[in-house]
Amino acid sequence: MFFELREYRTLPGKRQDWVDYMEQIIIPFQVSKGMVILGSFVGQEEDDLYIWIRRFEDDAEKERLYEAVYESDTWKNEIGPKIPGMMDRTKIVVRRIEASSRSVIQ
Repeated sequence: MFFELREYRTLPGKRQDWVDYMEQIIIPFQVSKGMVILGSFVGQEEDDLYIWIRRFEDDAEKERLYEAVYESDTWKNEIGPKIPGMMDRTKIVVRRIEASSRSVIQ
C-alpha cells in the first residue's frame, strides 16, 4: 500500500473556487470510480496551497484507477477543461509516500 500526496498551487484569488470544485465535483467523481481519498487540505499560511491525499493498494490498482478516471469522457470533456482556469499545473508536486509502522493512517 502507498499514498499519493498531491500539492497544487491555485491561481490568484481562485483557491476557494478550486476547493469547491475539488470537493463538489472532482473528489466525488474519483470516489465513484473507486479512488480512496483520505483528505483535502488548504495551507494556513499560503493562500494558494491545496493538498490532497489518495491511497492505492499497489501499482496495478493505481494504473487501473488512473485509466478509469483520466481516460473517461467525463474527465476529458467536462471536468478536465475547467482545471486550467483555477490551478497552475506547472507547480504540481506529487509525492509517493508510505506510512511508517506507527502511523494511524494505514
